[in-house]
Amino acid sequence: MSHRIDPYHYRENPLLVVISGPSGVGKDMTLKRMKELGYPFHFVVTATTRPKRPGEVHGRDYFFISKHEFADLIEQGELLEYAIVYGDYKGIPKAQVREALASGQDVIMRIDVQGAATIRKLVPEAVLIFLSAESEEALVRRLQERKTEPEDQLRLRIATARQELKQIDWFDYVVINAENQLDETCRKIAAIITAEKCRVQQREITL
Repeated sequence: MSHRIDPYHYRENPLLVVISGPSGVGKDMTLKRMKELGYPFHFVVTATTRPKRPGEVHGRDYFFISKHEFADLIEQGELLEYAIVYGDYKGIPKAQVREALASGQDVIMRIDVQGAATIRKLVPEAVLIFLSAESEEALVRRLQERKTEPEDQLRLRIATARQELKQIDWFDYVVINAENQLDETCRKIAAIITAEKCRVQQREITL
């Protein structure tokens, strides 16, 4: 006999939500705007060995650490996932994710497509959302307009982005982050989370 779910004693499990997509699609800006709008989620802070960019704050945008410190985290098994991205290391500290889930909070992390693939294998019940621009041309234009890197590295990012767009099939959802529509992008992500909370069969996250 199958287990009957009682809607009057229904428990919503906390979710692990991954926001991914190619460089330049607006992952950082989307999460920053969701924070500004007051969404009640735990936003994961990624550890990275890359230098700070202008305007970035340690502990808010990233944990900026040395490669030696990063190696210690790897050896201690304290990273949910990590990868080399354009020559620098990025990783998700396990502790903050476990603590947030244990407190009942939904956890949102932004991560590159390579890292999202790792999360899919390690945490199959995570909700994976692919953030995309309106078109490939729009994505290339955004990368060009950032002017944060030399021409050869920009060409590498564009080539990588084109390959990452081909991996959308193993994501759960896709959200188009259209130009000047950031609040709408945030609303769509929040709507996905709300819908997931209404599932009869709840996702159960185990790390």
